[in-house]
Amino acid sequence: MPELVETSDPEGVDYGWVMQTTFVLTIVVGAPIVAALSVGTPLASWESRVSFAVRVGAVVWVLVALAVYGYARRLST
Repeated sequence: MPELVETSDPEGVDYGWVMQTTFVLTIVVGAPIVAALSVGTPLASWESRVSFAVRVGAVVWVLVALAVYGYARRLST
């Protein structure tokens, strides 16, 4: 078995973990939220659909990122 090339032992918050977890959770949580909110919204063109998904997705991303960072910070202390 080859040895690991690189390891990490961060002091404090592991920002790599925060970014990866934020990415995955934003997709897992955000896709159903965008789909559910789009049901009652008139989205006549592709431009309006993309704009809606970006606006809602940005809010979801910020909220998930803050929650994941808060969780990581609480674990690191």
